[in-house]
Amino acid sequence: MSKPNPGAARRSAARLAAVQALYSMEITGVGAIQALDEFRTRMENEPRGKMAEPDVNLVSLLVNGVSADCKDLDVQITHGLTRDWTVDRLEAVLRAILRAGAFELKSRPQTPARVAITEYVDVAHAFYSGPEPGLVNAVMDRMARNLRAGEFQGNGAPGNGV
Repeated sequence: MSKPNPGAARRSAARLAAVQALYSMEITGVGAIQALDEFRTRMENEPRGKMAEPDVNLVSLLVNGVSADCKDLDVQITHGLTRDWTVDRLEAVLRAILRAGAFELKSRPQTPARVAITEYVDVAHAFYSGPEPGLVNAVMDRMARNLRAGEFQGNGAPGNGV
């Protein structure tokens, strides 16, 4: 039986928090700085309960990275979608999940592709009980095979990572 990894739990919580901030940015039109300020205020004022405290640095990296690279990330997502779908057709939460996932695949090689896919499918499960997590899985897998082809060659077993 493996011991719980508090660092992994904090990174998982950070991914969820980043998606919430990205969604808020899209719906309210606020920028990354204001969305991150609102996130920090919520962290200070809301009880955490049993949930891990998010890794604030990862939240900031994801929110700022997606904000700065959104157009290129949308191109990656479009390549991962079936040909009759566009990023604009996706619901706002799905866009936020896939943009954060695309950014992490593109910019955080220390996170193995399969780990990133699993993490963002888990984030999708936090918001959806229907087919959406399957969509996230399929699109993230296609993006990973494009952005990180080397991780899928041979037997496909990724190295150990974060």
